[in-house]
Amino acid sequence: MEKDWSIDLEHGEYKENVALILEDAISAVKQTGSGYFVNLVTPSKFGKPEEYLTSLLQQEFGETIALKYINECGCGGYVLRVWKIC
Repeated sequence: MEKDWSIDLEHGEYKENVALILEDAISAVKQTGSGYFVNLVTPSKFGKPEEYLTSLLQQEFGETIALKYINECGCGGYVLRVWKIC
């Protein structure tokens, strides 16, 4: 995507399936165009995304991404922003 965007990984099947969150988070970052970011919105059930998602994304994408934990969103989940550097 050639724009900043968000993906909701906190409702439906995601609430009970951390493996699906990880899979779709990687897919979302792959879809994000260079110079843009994707907000990964994750459920509170699994804790802060820094605890289970950040290291996976860094391993998968290395220095081609930058990450920033934004905060809890109004719905109780968490937001991790991932910039695609190149």
